[in-house]
Amino acid sequence: MESTLKAFRDGESVLDLSPRSTVSGGVEDVYGEDQASEDQLVTPWTFSVASGYSLLRDPQYNKGLAFTEKERDAHYLRGLLPPTVSTQQLQEKKLMNGIRQYEVPLQKYVAMMDLQERNERLFYKLLVDNVEELLPVVYTPTVGEACQKYGSIFRRPQGLYISLKEKGKILEVLKNWPERSIQVIVVTDGERILGLGDLGCQGMGIPVGKLALYTALGGVRPSACLPITIDVGTNNEQLLKDEFYIGLRQKRATGQEYYDLLHEFMTAVKQNYGEKVLVQFEDFANHNAFELLAKYGTTHLVFNDDIQGTASVVLAGVVAALKLIGGTLADHTFLFLGAGEAGTGIAELIALEMSKQTKTPVEETRKKIWLVDSKGLIVSSRKNSLQHFKKPWAHEHEPVDSLINAVKVIKPTVLIGSSGVGKTFTKEVIEAMTSNNDKPLILALSNPTSQSECTAEEAYQWSEGRAIFASGSPFDPIEYKGKVYLSGQANNAYIFPGFGLGLVMSGAIRVHDDMLLAASESLAKQVSDENYKKGLIYPPFSDIRKISANIAASVAAKAYELGLATRLPRPQNLVKYAESCMYTPVYRNYR
Repeated sequence: MESTLKAFRDGESVLDLSPRSTVSGGVEDVYGEDQASEDQLVTPWTFSVASGYSLLRDPQYNKGLAFTEKERDAHYLRGLLPPTVSTQQLQEKKLMNGIRQYEVPLQKYVAMMDLQERNERLFYKLLVDNVEELLPVVYTPTVGEACQKYGSIFRRPQGLYISLKEKGKILEVLKNWPERSIQVIVVTDGERILGLGDLGCQGMGIPVGKLALYTALGGVRPSACLPITIDVGTNNEQLLKDEFYIGLRQKRATGQEYYDLLHEFMTAVKQNYGEKVLVQFEDFANHNAFELLAKYGTTHLVFNDDIQGTASVVLAGVVAALKLIGGTLADHTFLFLGAGEAGTGIAELIALEMSKQTKTPVEETRKKIWLVDSKGLIVSSRKNSLQHFKKPWAHEHEPVDSLINAVKVIKPTVLIGSSGVGKTFTKEVIEAMTSNNDKPLILALSNPTSQSECTAEEAYQWSEGRAIFASGSPFDPIEYKGKVYLSGQANNAYIFPGFGLGLVMSGAIRVHDDMLLAASESLAKQVSDENYKKGLIYPPFSDIRKISANIAASVAAKAYELGLATRLPRPQNLVKYAESCMYTPVYRNYR
């Protein structure tokens, strides 16, 4: 991936540590929240000591009925609460019972967002303890519907909105955010939300959801997370005509006007938060995503989850699947449907891992990977008309017009869908994959569920139960001919929370491809024999905090090895250090 991006940078690498930037800034845990054990007393600081009615309205410190008798006296809460003193566990049980009563996923989403706005620790306790049940609610697929209806369900701001109106004032806008010690920013411009297209300002649901997972799954404390939406307009006519739309009512800005605003934003971020703040680009359109990653990769700590996070989680699944389908990475032939930022990012990381394992130049290993876009197989005769990020995949071959014909000609062992178009892995395609392979590996990655290339049921039925299947959105277990099949979910949530924690805890100042490979290898190693027996190529999400700690340790180790870490000296046991840095949502006892 770095080799592709270097072409944009005139050969400059992230390891060159551009003289245009210097190591500065960074943030600290001022009040010792990360280090405080659950039984240590902490003071609920805001701008002053929070007490009384203001304490009950502060989501960071509010505990509701869990305030003890002593705390109610000390913080002027007498009479402001009913007399019962509850436990956090009982509150959790009550709320989960309530959430399970809702039949519509969006109602569950709104209930969770309401909880986050009034009691932060209880929100994260629910999410950590019920991650497999609630992950589809706060993230894919429900977050897609939430973004589509964000104007109608908007209650209060959960992040920063930076529009063209703020041009020239972005640094001032950043200073309006109440928290100063920011470690992770997730930013979107709303142009390509999941597989739903341009949702403009309403794409804010994505950064909010991602950062909730950074905390719940990766342990980055909530006060260090900042969701941001860059609003440059939208080309979605339906939204522009919607009276409840909350964004700029104009066509999307492009070209110099767009890049000037983004440059001001990136400059202001570093100026306000320092060199070590992670900026995660989320759901930008292809043409901007690659440009921004290439432009700022050598001067900022930047990460694109759609290009790099997706690639890392899919590579982990492929590496793990080798135990089920046999052979080494280099023994397999890969065919992609979709040649956008996700598809080319995954392809490049697979080629890099193959290159690392075989000690062969990446230009050679790319030849084992083929991509199909809307015009058919990407081949050398199309090179002049291809976008720059597709050109490395234009191999020598006669033109092939469709996916089914590509499957028949290329005879891939692995089929990966990142097209954003549902129902494209047809019965004919799956049957052709099965006729060529004893155990075809089929990954239908597009989100949300409606955009998945095929369902789990279709994959297992059409392959007569022989497929090894994983998808981007979750599917229920499938029974076929008396056997129950469990499908894995190639969810970026396996990678980015632990990846971000690894960067933060090592004080990394750049992201390098070797860190992505380290994260993939770490995730693949955590698939157990018991998981393999069920046909799974990913570990269960119930273990995600442990998984994230191991990924963080691997990423941090690579940052130290590459000379990109600034938090010195290096901790002796990085896994234990990662676990010690992780935020826990258990209530604190107040003085």
